Amino acid sequence: MQLGLIGLGKMGGNMAERVRRAGHEVVGFDHHPERRDVDSVPALVEALSAPRIVWVMVPSGEPTRATVKELVDLLQPGDVIVEGGNSKYTDDQVHDVMCREKGIGYVDAGVSGGVWGLENGYALMVGGTAEDVAKVQPIFDALKPPAPADESGQAMPGAGFVHAGPVGAGHFSKMVHNGIEYALMQAYGEGYELLTAVDLVEDVPGVMASWTQGTVIRSWLLDLLVRALDEDPALERVRGYAEDSGEGRWTVEQAIENAVPMPTIAASLFARFSSRQDDSPTMKAVAALRNQFGGHTVRAVEQAEAERPA
Repeated sequence: MQLGLIGLGKMGGNMAERVRRAGHEVVGFDHHPERRDVDSVPALVEALSAPRIVWVMVPSGEPTRATVKELVDLLQPGDVIVEGGNSKYTDDQVHDVMCREKGIGYVDAGVSGGVWGLENGYALMVGGTAEDVAKVQPIFDALKPPAPADESGQAMPGAGFVHAGPVGAGHFSKMVHNGIEYALMQAYGEGYELLTAVDLVEDVPGVMASWTQGTVIRSWLLDLLVRALDEDPALERVRGYAEDSGEGRWTVEQAIENAVPMPTIAASLFARFSSRQDDSPTMKAVAALRNQFGGHTVRAVEQAEAERPA
């Protein structure tokens, strides 16, 4: 098959390579000249034979919306757009209406695998009609991980890929996936901090490495934390500042809208907000209140700065 791929960054570039390794042809466009095969989106569309499949892997929000709009003006009925970034599912539903008016198919694909996907494969959660998903299925098969075998040696169906539902279901599923990811990372981080806070445990990286085999909390995320500790045992080269890409916020918003209790995921999102505050206004207010009602000592800014670790 042929695949047009727009966005050849850390994820898109590796995805293009994995698809090529499976024997498919990829025509790629990126704003960085050294990465691309063609010089423009119109040139990419021109290089593909109908019916075309064009996969969009650019930042969510306006960059994605602008790219989809440009493609709708260039593609023909029967072509399919696959949106594989981290878009909000409601954007997909708007894009789908725009595409259907021109007879163009639209599939939203939640993609998980990060920089390791080239070798390990990508978990794919897709939304769209059965007809449109079927058109892209050979590309999905190239990207997804090899299916694990059951006890009899037969490949287990469904591993690493799901047609989750109509347009929007793919990115909604990925949104929830990322919300869970927030909570898992927060739990590992809190456990790491408690281990380092006591004098009793002398080998914190070793303890966490011991959890990677045979325990009920083993996971790929834990493997990655152990890898990070192996490279930097005290995490001295890392600042405790964590951004959020949006999915955690959207997950909590949907939990509120659907009256689903999500205290753990919500707390992990708020913890990321806290990580960006060098001097928390909330805790300033708490300190001032403790001084007012109980006469508790308040540390001056100069004292706090002097006591802060270098």
